[in-house]
Amino acid sequence: MVEFSGRTIIYYSLFAVLLLLSGCTHLFFQPSGGVFSDPAEDGIKYEVIKFRSGDGTELTGMFFPSKGAPLATIAHFHGNAQNMTAHFPYSAWLAREGFNVFIFDYRGYGASGGRPEMGGLVQDGVAALNQAAKLPGADSERIIVFGQSLGGAIAVAAVAESGFRPAAMVLEGTFYSYRSVASAALRRNWWSWPFSWIPWAGVTGKYSPSDYISKIKCPKLFIHSELDPIVPFRQSIKLYEAAKGPKEFWSVPSGHTDAFYGQRETYGPKLTAYLKTVLGPLRSPARVSDGH
Repeated sequence: MVEFSGRTIIYYSLFAVLLLLSGCTHLFFQPSGGVFSDPAEDGIKYEVIKFRSGDGTELTGMFFPSKGAPLATIAHFHGNAQNMTAHFPYSAWLAREGFNVFIFDYRGYGASGGRPEMGGLVQDGVAALNQAAKLPGADSERIIVFGQSLGGAIAVAAVAESGFRPAAMVLEGTFYSYRSVASAALRRNWWSWPFSWIPWAGVTGKYSPSDYISKIKCPKLFIHSELDPIVPFRQSIKLYEAAKGPKEFWSVPSGHTDAFYGQRETYGPKLTAYLKTVLGPLRSPARVSDGH
């Protein structure tokens, strides 16, 4: 039996952490090419949308048209794992409430081309915002950005980098910065706690929400749980504090990005009411002159 001293264990642990972080920000991406669920199997109407990112990478999205005249169009930036076929249930239900819903896959996810990397994902987010404004019934002044976890971080950077001004932004389970959330993850375990400084050297700080959130002037809603097992609650609090108003914060009982899935019965109506209040009434269509 081989025995290891405490010093040896620390050395091996440090080596493991350094090896783990050698991919830096790439560790935030966990894409899948598989199909997890087809909305059509549940009788949900949708259309596959193909569009291109700024560098020509082909991207794929799903468009869920609203029931009736759309109150607004929601651009859904999903989280870091799987692909949109696993994430659409978080937002597609809003089509029944009168909203167009557009969810898309970043490069390297699902049927989208390319490989995931941070700058490219931000480009993809900008392209998705532009595409959302072109969808049937869309009004460029009534685009709502809905970002979950990593998707929220990508959404914040994409909005700020593009200069796009949404009607509102909803961020659920989103972190303050890539370095701080990676450091917080290492602080969860006694053996990795001593290495919680490493992300500040090994993870890029570029495109972090902390650098952009104060520049975004639309109404913002932050949603997080104190019992979130993935992204610490304090991360969202810091992001909220850095944002300029108008803004709201909802603390939900449990889970990571579960407000509109497992807890939709409670938070679905609240979100619908919030969005309708922020948007205000639909503008009346311009009257066509009859020559009199």
